[in-house]
Amino acid sequence: MKHIAYFILLTLVCVSCGTDSHHFKLDGQLLHMNQGEFYVYSPDGIIDGLDTIKVQGGRFTYEIPCEKEGILSIVFPNFSEQPVFAQPGKSVDVKGDASRLKELQVDGTKENETMSKFRKKISNASPPEILKYVEEYVHDNPQLIGAQYLVVKYFLKTPKPDYAKAKQLVDVMVKHQTNNVSLIKLQKQLSAGHIVQGGTLPSFTTIDLKGNTITSSALSQSPLVVIHIWASWNYPSLDMLRQIHDLQKKNGAKLKVVGISLDASKKDCRDILQRDSIQWSNVCDEQMFESKLAHQLGLSSIPDNILLKNGRVVARGLDTEALVTKIKTLL
Repeated sequence: MKHIAYFILLTLVCVSCGTDSHHFKLDGQLLHMNQGEFYVYSPDGIIDGLDTIKVQGGRFTYEIPCEKEGILSIVFPNFSEQPVFAQPGKSVDVKGDASRLKELQVDGTKENETMSKFRKKISNASPPEILKYVEEYVHDNPQLIGAQYLVVKYFLKTPKPDYAKAKQLVDVMVKHQTNNVSLIKLQKQLSAGHIVQGGTLPSFTTIDLKGNTITSSALSQSPLVVIHIWASWNYPSLDMLRQIHDLQKKNGAKLKVVGISLDASKKDCRDILQRDSIQWSNVCDEQMFESKLAHQLGLSSIPDNILLKNGRVVARGLDTEALVTKIKTLL
């Protein structure tokens, strides 16, 4: 009987100290932010859609079911993002100053603590130095999913992606993360080659949600075209969607837009388009990151984009601000 009581007591203590093996939990405290909220989403699908984290008295708690490692991207009120790496049965502490979010400290797992150290290391580094530090991070920590996050952010989601270097680093990681499905997909996409600036679109024909045919040849004949990837569950891509919509409303036929939705349901895609009164062509094959058109165009992350002028690629992989600025300049 004493053994049973001891076991029950031990179980209660363990539960009170963290979370069970099927959940991930984060507890946070932010200075200079008494009340508010921020968004959270997952670029690799460990949560569905966009969720909200409430801040009360400068503190917040967020817990999710978790059966595999993954990334939670926290979107703060100033639209900056910070990743938190989730693991089944783990909990982390998030601490920082709302006025200095780049210095956010996440403790509790090696993955998050290593990334916190990296953030401090690059806080005052130049762009070339940051790229060097990312390479060092990958070679020192090829088993961590944070390495994949950094390669995508600094070598792929930039105005001038370095696909060769990204492929080299991804090959290193795949040897240590043989069960990381998203990393293996990224490796295949990088191996297939990419549309480079100054190049043209590969030949394709597809059907949009309205049943209209979209072809690469027709797009190449338009003066200015933006092709972008988005999804109802991805906050940054929705922000980009709305910014493009504002530009399209002001410029009409001068700007042609084609969207590729990574939603698993056409209904979710249509709901957003209807809500925001978006009329341009959108393709949704319900295959998410396995989208055939996205693969053909080498679009491997979300949000992502290709900008064409007179059939030639003039930019790709721009963030929202850079994309809007570039479109305005070309118009």
